[in-house]
Amino acid sequence: MIRLRPMRSSEFPAYVAYFVPDYAAEISANYDQDMASALAKAKQDVETDLAQGVETPGQVLLCIVEEGDTTDSPIGYLWCKPDEAGPCVFISDFCILPAHRGNGHAKTALAALEEHFSKTGHSEVRLRVAADNEIAQRLYRSTGFSPTGINMRKAFGKPAPERT
Repeated sequence: MIRLRPMRSSEFPAYVAYFVPDYAAEISANYDQDMASALAKAKQDVETDLAQGVETPGQVLLCIVEEGDTTDSPIGYLWCKPDEAGPCVFISDFCILPAHRGNGHAKTALAALEEHFSKTGHSEVRLRVAADNEIAQRLYRSTGFSPTGINMRKAFGKPAPERT
């Protein structure tokens, strides 16, 4: 079993240390940016979106921890933005740390998130998942998420890929 708890200020640097390279890899893979540029963008986005760390207004940073773990160490993270005027909670980032994957923690964490925010009057959760992240897509579909659209991009001057 797992539980969600607020991220502590002392845990924020470790979260950023995980998040920035992970996000930069997604930026690089999906937007044709070299890794150095992607890292700079990821760092800038964190500085903008989480300017006050765990105290940033409108943002909720949660740690996923195992019940009974006396160290209370995170096995993963959830970064959410609940809509104060509406029914929606948007997941900005969700991660089970690599050493804890494959144990059902992701499904349990999503159920805990739903339970947590349903108590605050929210009735749905949304997120964006990268097109090449098939593992995450399978997870979300298996827990009741359904696609609502498709993000697309085309770099100027690049031909359309040939279809076979």
